[in-house]
Amino acid sequence: MDNSLENALYVVATPIGNLEDITLRALRILKNVDIIACEDTRNTSILLNKYEINTKLISYHKFSETEKSDFLLNYLKEGKSIALVSDAGTPLISDPGNILVQEVIKNNFKVISIPGASAIITLLSSTYRKDEDFKFIGFISRIKNQIIETISKNNNENLIFYESANRLLETLLIIQNEFPEKIVTIGRELTKKFEEIKTDNIQKIIEYYKTNTLKGEIVVFLHKSEIKELNLEYEIKKLKKLNFKDKEIANILSSLFEVNKNAVYKSAIEIKN
Repeated sequence: MDNSLENALYVVATPIGNLEDITLRALRILKNVDIIACEDTRNTSILLNKYEINTKLISYHKFSETEKSDFLLNYLKEGKSIALVSDAGTPLISDPGNILVQEVIKNNFKVISIPGASAIITLLSSTYRKDEDFKFIGFISRIKNQIIETISKNNNENLIFYESANRLLETLLIIQNEFPEKIVTIGRELTKKFEEIKTDNIQKIIEYYKTNTLKGEIVVFLHKSEIKELNLEYEIKKLKKLNFKDKEIANILSSLFEVNKNAVYKSAIEIKN
């Protein structure tokens, strides 16, 4: 069997917990590339030792991306092959690698993705959702107003993000205060021995984690909210009773319900208190 590899950068997905969740193709690539760039050589060594792979490792993390990208690019210029891995899951998905991939493409070398484990897809395939669409935003902000703004903008979308164990409750409490009817799925320690996936109303999720220890990697899935049918006349009359002007009513309702501002304004003029 010919194990020689093309002169390229191989972006290789690795297990997110269970070391058996790696493809045969990924193992072949990791065994036969000239060098493996990884976030932490200690973490990647655990995987390589399990499968008796002795390929040379080089540290490549978010604090060394620019410096190491130039070094790795020279490997490609010498006709060699490189694998890029993260500590867990698929590189570039909230993990280092973007600068390297950009430089490799800019210098006309190939980037070959070796698909595999992803915490996002693992969670989404373990619970229900109303529609196929979803939006992934990486790690959510730590700032209260930015959290509220993010959820508000995406309230009618299936929204998924990463959060740390020590911040999860704080983030959920901020969301609950503004969106008390939200349905939430929490994925914790996915694919590992103590994997836990819970779907419930946000209040019940908060109550559960107030009395249960939170550890490990966490993925949060906020289910999209139902879009309520708009009774335009009722909403306009309600705002008129609060002494809002027609233009203000148009701005408010178009923002809340994503309807045409001019159409609302025209209706507001015609409708009396």
